[in-house]
Amino acid sequence: MAEIPLLQAFAEVGYQVAGGGGRGAMAALGRVVPVDAYEFVAYDPATGRHQSVLSDGHRRIDGDAAQEYAGLAAYRRAMATRSPVLMPQPGTERYFRRHLEPYGWRCGLTAPLFLAEGGRYTGLLHLASRGCFPDGAAALVAAAAPMLAHVTDLTRCVIDPVGVPPGFRAVAFDRLGTTRDLPGVPSSPDLAGEPAMAAYARGFIDSRELSRRGLWLDRRGRWHEVHLTRAGVGFHGSLQGTVVAERVCGLPYELTGREVDVLTRVAAGDSNPQIAAALVLSVRTVTTHLEHIFAKLGCDSRTRLTTKALAEGLCRLDV
Repeated sequence: MAEIPLLQAFAEVGYQVAGGGGRGAMAALGRVVPVDAYEFVAYDPATGRHQSVLSDGHRRIDGDAAQEYAGLAAYRRAMATRSPVLMPQPGTERYFRRHLEPYGWRCGLTAPLFLAEGGRYTGLLHLASRGCFPDGAAALVAAAAPMLAHVTDLTRCVIDPVGVPPGFRAVAFDRLGTTRDLPGVPSSPDLAGEPAMAAYARGFIDSRELSRRGLWLDRRGRWHEVHLTRAGVGFHGSLQGTVVAERVCGLPYELTGREVDVLTRVAAGDSNPQIAAALVLSVRTVTTHLEHIFAKLGCDSRTRLTTKALAEGLCRLDV
């Protein structure tokens, strides 16, 4: 096999994967590895299960095939060696007869997919052929596997992780409340461990907002600066979701917790009597808090106070 065409094919695989093109990546790989059909199987760390996410060349993909393969000794061997496994071979005969042979395939090859950076497991690539794979095919697929692992990375969000502010930790939520880590961004156990945060994120997803900022008081009495950004999550961003980033902070402008509560109500358009009723305070006490808030934020009207509070994320999030 010529070295230059091989390098060109691998460069094209990487280019296609970077652009989110699993099909294009397989077309490039097909120039050096004869493949009649393929199937990408993603591992979802949120559920611990495997699911088929992309395939071509198959007349049919059995719905339980992905999870069934994960129970085979061949799967455990592939995970241990991080090397492709050919089928049929001892331990895979029943699986082969059930899921490949009836549809005309004579050989199968399954590669575990691990990302090069960090070595995180993302899923499997199943290849099928009407003939036999040539010598060297397994080695070529293994060489391309770290690039192809991005195709099955369900933790990816359609958002540039660089957009998460420096020093923040983050998680992504989908509408079902499933949490996912963001590659390259420290995960936030505070967000992931707060059951109400998933419901709050779902409300944000259902809103028309693209982003939101605010302050969150956790169960341990610590304040956090929180940023929410709308994003697609899961395979190719196919699920509606949001990225929630946070960092522990002190209250800005030397505000007190009660002043943050009052400011939040002002930004929502409440009058002083409404604020007093909601926070179980006297109207006089609310007026005193507002005087302090106006002085600390340097504002001379409720309108300017509201604008500043929303722009700088000074309102308390209703989590």
